[in-house]
Amino acid sequence: MFSAMLFTISIVALAQFALYYWRAILTGVAAQPIPREILEAVQVEESGLCGSDFEKLASLLTCTPELKGNHGGLGFVPTYFKVVGKISSLFGQLSPALASWGEQERALCARYAAVLVGHRLEANLVQAASIRSC
Repeated sequence: MFSAMLFTISIVALAQFALYYWRAILTGVAAQPIPREILEAVQVEESGLCGSDFEKLASLLTCTPELKGNHGGLGFVPTYFKVVGKISSLFGQLSPALASWGEQERALCARYAAVLVGHRLEANLVQAASIRSC
């Protein structure tokens, strides 16, 4: 009985650590500057970037080909975006602080997607330049 309880506590602690680590990576990437071209493509100012821009940025990422490297896509971010949106819509009426948190998290996801589009665009431009120089 004790070993099962210890195992359960260990799994919960590991899952919590993994979630915090993933969230720290998401925040770190989203804190990087967003290229001006990406903001112009979605027709938004950097200060006005909000959660509703995530869908545009995610579709822009899927439209952008990946010429070199294994950078991947958005990973779990679309799922996180949807879960936060559901939590915010269900409980946001009860707690304005929860609604505000939900919008901040959705804006964080949008910034993350914008930075990834910028990285992919930059990598593609470098790859195209190296192809032209051959």
